[in-house]
Amino acid sequence: MTTYSGKELANAFRTVRKNTVQVAEDIPETQYGHVAAPECKSVGRMLTHIAVAQGFWDEIHRKQRRTTMQGIDFVAMGERAEANESKPRSKTEIVELLRTEGEQFAAWLETLTPEFLAEMVTEGDGKTARSRFESLLGVKEHEMHHRAQLMLIERQLGIVPHLTRQRKERMAQMRAAKA
Repeated sequence: MTTYSGKELANAFRTVRKNTVQVAEDIPETQYGHVAAPECKSVGRMLTHIAVAQGFWDEIHRKQRRTTMQGIDFVAMGERAEANESKPRSKTEIVELLRTEGEQFAAWLETLTPEFLAEMVTEGDGKTARSRFESLLGVKEHEMHHRAQLMLIERQLGIVPHLTRQRKERMAQMRAAKA
C-alpha cells in the first residue's frame, strides 16, 4: 500500500474544499445564475453539484462498503443527485452546504485505515479493479475539475481567482524582500 493514510486524504480534501468555498464566496450571488455556455450548469448549480457529489463515494464505500460496482443502478443514483442539485438555494445556503458536506466527508476519510484503503473494488465491467484509496482520490479530482471550470468562469466575470491573487501577493513580498 502507501503511507498516505486516511488522515492525509482528509487533509488534502479539506484543502481542496477550502479553495472551492473561497471561489463560492468570491463570486457574487447575482452571478450564481450565470451559465458559461449552452447545456452547462449555472455557477450555483455547479457549486451545489460539488457540495453533494461526494455522496456517491460515501454511498459506495462507507454506507454500502461495496466490493463491486456491478449491479449499481447508476441511473437512479444520478436522478437522485439531479433532484438534490436542482433544489433552489441561496448563495449562503450553497456555501454552508459546501462546508458541512465537505467536513462530514473529511471527518469520515480521517478514520480510514490502511487496510480499508487497500481493499479492491471491482469495476462495473467485472474485470478491472482498483483500490478504495484510488477511488476516493476521485472525489478530490472531481472537485478540482469543476473548480477549474469555476475559476475560468471567474475570469470571464472579471474576478481574479483567489489563488492568483495569493501568488501575486507572495511574489510582491519576495520582490520587496530582495529590494
